[in-house]
Amino acid sequence: MIFATSNAHKVDEIRAVLPERVAVQSLKDIGFTEELPETMGTIEENSLQKAQYLGEKLGVTCFAEDTGLEIMELDGRPGVYSARYAGPGGVAEDNVRKVLAEMDGVADRSARFKTVITYFSGGKSVQFTGLCEGNILLSPKGNDGFGYDPIFVPEGCNLSFAEMRLSEKNQFSHRRKAVDQFLEYLKSSG
Repeated sequence: MIFATSNAHKVDEIRAVLPERVAVQSLKDIGFTEELPETMGTIEENSLQKAQYLGEKLGVTCFAEDTGLEIMELDGRPGVYSARYAGPGGVAEDNVRKVLAEMDGVADRSARFKTVITYFSGGKSVQFTGLCEGNILLSPKGNDGFGYDPIFVPEGCNLSFAEMRLSEKNQFSHRRKAVDQFLEYLKSSG
């Protein structure tokens, strides 16, 4: 099955939780170098847009995902703009710095990661949502993971995602929760 992403970290996380019999190919694996559109206003819409675009362009069954960090005191920001929160040319560290600057002095640090997977097949789509509640740290901790992982601690844990091995992160992961729903759907639909 084709996963509509070029993000190697996301591919690794997905492959780590899928059964061995499910082979996932990324855009890089199939030689697709075109940028997928992400112009919509919600995580759900972006996920659908990417899956539908690839599915219709190549005539394949595929899935896409979009993930955002939603911080309660920032009215849900960065949300759908998580990957490009610091602006054009910004990298993950810039996004983290911007969030920490906006959270300076804020007592309520509650946040959540939200992943929406869209499965696109035969012109139809189905979506699956995974959430991970947690809090934003005062400063980055850990060297693993990617994106906002160094400043996010899931509920019930005292380590940031960036301080965890992938197997530990997948015990809490929003992406894992969405993948589990997706797998259940695939099993039940044959």
